[in-house]
Amino acid sequence: MKEHKEKIKEFKEHLETLGYNKSSVYGLPRCAEEFLSMNPHTDFSAITATHIKTFHEFLQQRPNKKSSGGLSECTIAHYLYSLKMFFNYLEITEQIRENPMSMLTFKSPQSNAREILTQQEIGQLFESCSTQREKTILHLFYSCGLRRNEAAQLNIRDIHFRENMLFVREGKGYKRRVVPMTKKVKDDLWNYFIEERNEYLKPESPADAFLLNKWGTRLQGYGYSSIVKNLVHRAKIIFQNISPHSLRQSIATHLLENGVRIEYVRNFLGHEFLATTQIYTRVSKKQLLEINAKAHQT
Repeated sequence: MKEHKEKIKEFKEHLETLGYNKSSVYGLPRCAEEFLSMNPHTDFSAITATHIKTFHEFLQQRPNKKSSGGLSECTIAHYLYSLKMFFNYLEITEQIRENPMSMLTFKSPQSNAREILTQQEIGQLFESCSTQREKTILHLFYSCGLRRNEAAQLNIRDIHFRENMLFVREGKGYKRRVVPMTKKVKDDLWNYFIEERNEYLKPESPADAFLLNKWGTRLQGYGYSSIVKNLVHRAKIIFQNISPHSLRQSIATHLLENGVRIEYVRNFLGHEFLATTQIYTRVSKKQLLEINAKAHQT
């Protein structure tokens, strides 16, 4: 249906305007489009909760196109979130009078929590590094608390070595922030830049990218994940779910445990709300109250 395709395009533009990252701008409309493909002749105003329940049942039976078996609970939840965003968009732009998602509730998926490493295990990761590039990657996610997408977009001009500052030009929601670097972090990043980066350079290499892969192009998200997994294996850390995001969560937890005020940690991570920072870490509410009480006394 032509109208459906036009609305999906408008929805994508809406997400871009709100500052969602590229994967969300691509993925959320695709999920909504799959739902609409099952109801090709249904007007938006005629879509009801029953249509969505039927789609939910279909997802629970649908085979996974990329691997054997069915869709995971998290994938199904992502589809439902996409529909929620899509119908919210139609509602706020007054294209529908009633939101079919508003009266529906679904069971939250059971997912394995990301592992948070101890400070000793972080030390093991750094000891397992064999190159300055590997140390730099750990620093970006742990010492600087970057998101994977932020590391992939990092350019040479974003690192001010003299001022010991790293600039995140486009964080989540296009928010900018400045991350301070310790002397150790600055020195390790500088050593990679001066000593190793040229080893990865190719004639077609982007001149501005700070970290390059073995083909000389900008190191992307999956490349970072692969390197972190290799370091975890090399350090003989038993957890299976360690990712770049785990390192970001680990530094947030360690900062709070060491008495750093949660407002600073929120700014360091680029969170908009304090509640996000609290949920993000493994520090209990009781610990958080004690940490903040001590911080306000100093």
